[in-house]
Amino acid sequence: MAGIATAHRQLAEARRRIDRLDHEIVWLLNERAKAAVDAGIAKRDLALPIFCPEREASVLSNIRQANLGPLADEQLARIYREVTRFMHGLQVRLR
Repeated sequence: MAGIATAHRQLAEARRRIDRLDHEIVWLLNERAKAAVDAGIAKRDLALPIFCPEREASVLSNIRQANLGPLADEQLARIYREVTRFMHGLQVRLR
């Protein structure tokens, strides 16, 4: 029975960590969105396109270099492609 009690405590602690991390992720995504808006304003003022393939490749390269797992590089790339899609949406509204 001690094993079950330990597993329950581990599950509760893991869930508390997940909740804390989710709050941090939300904060960081909103900070990233603010930076994307700033970049979008500069792109608008410079008459630059919203989408820059070279920059997208650079972002993906940076996240691959930072990746220590357990997520695979391609899993992170899929997440970041979705994040950047939303950030581009914010920039489109500035036009």
